[in-house]
Amino acid sequence: MPASVNRRSVIHRGRVFQLVRENVTLDNGTTTDLDFIEHPGAAAIVALTGENDVVLVRQYRHALGQYIWEIPAGTLDPGEPVLDCARRELAEETGYAAAEWRKLGEITPVPGYSDERIHLFLATGLSAAAQRLDADEVLEAHGRPLAEAAAMIARGEIQDAKSICALLLAQNWLGRHFHGAGKTGSAGTSCRSGG
Repeated sequence: MPASVNRRSVIHRGRVFQLVRENVTLDNGTTTDLDFIEHPGAAAIVALTGENDVVLVRQYRHALGQYIWEIPAGTLDPGEPVLDCARRELAEETGYAAAEWRKLGEITPVPGYSDERIHLFLATGLSAAAQRLDADEVLEAHGRPLAEAAAMIARGEIQDAKSICALLLAQNWLGRHFHGAGKTGSAGTSCRSGG
């Protein structure tokens, strides 16, 4: 292990994460205090309709004081399997369920001060489901062509890191497997939804 922990204390317990301070001795012999956020992790979804539109959400983010464009995403509940979280968040935020799922990868969005990992998925075979926003979620779901979502990234209209990573990974995967044909029907053969 690249560091040994000498002492650990929880500075703040929040609703979703906690702020921790650890006194550590690093591999180079330096002993120091390091503060970081312990986060349960999250799932984020690139959901594609049969028309090859990606479902984006325009969501109010209080830390930024503005609405931003994102893909649907949410925090893992304790002990919740990652794919279950992705299914739950897609339905809750957008009113869609997906028949087919493919894991695109994982990202560590802010490793300098958090252990959060976000699991990225491509979801296809969409059908209507019950939208159930949390009380503190202020958002609207919108469909945009996948190419337009990429253009929104280039124009700086999508700045959310998880959304940029997931959209580019999805575009890359689809380009490799469907050669730009716009077909998405079998994109998620690795994980079939159970309902």
